[in-house]
Amino acid sequence: MDIVAKILIALVAIEHIYILWMEMFAWETKGKEVFKAALPAEMFKPTKGLAANQGLYNGFLAAGLIWSLLIEDPKWQTNVSLFFLSCVAIAGIYGAISATKRIFFVQALPAILGIIAVVLSNFFHLLQR
Repeated sequence: MDIVAKILIALVAIEHIYILWMEMFAWETKGKEVFKAALPAEMFKPTKGLAANQGLYNGFLAAGLIWSLLIEDPKWQTNVSLFFLSCVAIAGIYGAISATKRIFFVQALPAILGIIAVVLSNFFHLLQR
């Protein structure tokens, strides 16, 4: 189960690196394509700075998830990964409520699956002791 948890953490991190790129560097092109249902086309140019700020926050989430994969102590690795996966899940749930329901499936659900995998992995480690 460790491998599944780490793969899910890595996938969520990669997704947030992509979101960082889109919101910071491609808001008026790819961002407009992705968020067309949530924001009128004429709003992408004036919200470019706001989107870049959001992208930076997504980068911090990705950095935290990547950091969690590099931590050697199992307890710290679990705590850090659960913290950042929870942040992503909460942000995804909020985005689904406030912007578009699609965000739940794209952002929150992978993080929730990662949380489940990490918790199950730790549960199985406890059973083996």
